Amino acid sequence: MTSLEGDPSGAAAPPPGTRPGVSAEPPRPVGSAPPPGRGPARRGGITARGAGLLVGAVWLLFIGFRFGYPDLALLGAVAVVAFGCGVVFALWRPRLGVDRVADPDRVARGEPARMTLTVRNTSRLRAANLIATDRCGGRSVPVPLLRLRPGRDTTVDYPVPTSRRGVVPIGPLRVTRGDPLALITLSRTYGGTAAVWVHPRIHLLRAVPAGISRSLDGRIDKVPHGTITFDSLREYVVGDELRRVHWRSSAKVGELMVREQLDTSEPTIVVLLDDRAVAHPEVRDGVADSFEAACEAAASIVAAAVREDLPVGLHLVTTVATGPYLDVLTEATLREGDLAATLRRLRAQRLGDTLVFLTGPGGRADLGAVSGLRGPYPVVLAGLFGDRDAAPVSSGDGLIVIETETGEEFAAAWDGVRGW
Repeated sequence: MTSLEGDPSGAAAPPPGTRPGVSAEPPRPVGSAPPPGRGPARRGGITARGAGLLVGAVWLLFIGFRFGYPDLALLGAVAVVAFGCGVVFALWRPRLGVDRVADPDRVARGEPARMTLTVRNTSRLRAANLIATDRCGGRSVPVPLLRLRPGRDTTVDYPVPTSRRGVVPIGPLRVTRGDPLALITLSRTYGGTAAVWVHPRIHLLRAVPAGISRSLDGRIDKVPHGTITFDSLREYVVGDELRRVHWRSSAKVGELMVREQLDTSEPTIVVLLDDRAVAHPEVRDGVADSFEAACEAAASIVAAAVREDLPVGLHLVTTVATGPYLDVLTEATLREGDLAATLRRLRAQRLGDTLVFLTGPGGRADLGAVSGLRGPYPVVLAGLFGDRDAAPVSSGDGLIVIETETGEEFAAAWDGVRGW
């Protein structure tokens, strides 16, 4: 039995007939965020007060020396010295060590996630009294560093927003330091970055496709567990069952040979997610509700297949899906794509026996082209999201159509499909 961490969140799309399992590529580091910086990056400059002080100092020095006013020249010199002291004070760079831990670093949309940030003063002599902020998505989280003594650390724990599907970038820590007269400020970044992956919600699907068995006389029967047939021979290894030894081949070769068996009728599910922008035209605040529902449906199908130990493949219309399935769905965005080319590729490759096409209101006109895949795919199902007010889609040509608004409604309709 393959765990959920195997295929949908840790494997690339498997070739036909293979089971979901361990990814061919190692999982990416936390959110596959950019690698930590090699040093603090500076940003800042002279404040308005500092610029005014410099301009006044120049004029005082000019007038004092040009017209013989030593008092004015002295004031100008004092202003220049004050500005120089402010620069030296602000340029002092505290030595800080930054560690961050996301708990957890992958969650479903709406589930809680927290980031724990630990800042340590690695200096030996001076205490740090700084203003620091940590970037979390689109907001800044204040991190108090008041009188942080050498060798001591402070820890800040804050929630990560998970209301939207996607990758939430976190970090780096930005420390702002200025002089007591507020003449100059300098900002530096410390530590690396991390990310929290907000996966689509997974809804429980109790029903799964039954599988297609093709007998020699041409009949096609649906069976719950498939049929076992001979696939190949291999050398015997310790632990193999003796009943699987092929004695005739072993006598010819001179060593024990074991039969490898293959389940030829085990159902293979192919999920095609329509991530074209034209398929999901209604976008509010940067979010297309129909596309979010389609992503939840795709994640639910993948999770159900893994739970039942069935082969499953996830494909996108606009690009080739590579990497952990749930991470692919997390990063999926609307873009331009060619559905016709993707359908031709699926027809030629014949990746499974059950094709599930998930689209939005803009994909209604393409359902006829999708139904044309019933030759290489005996079972074709289309999920149409966000277009319930339109006329119902005819389920002719053997195409099963589920029209819903949300992923939860899709799960209920999926379990009600006859013939699973």
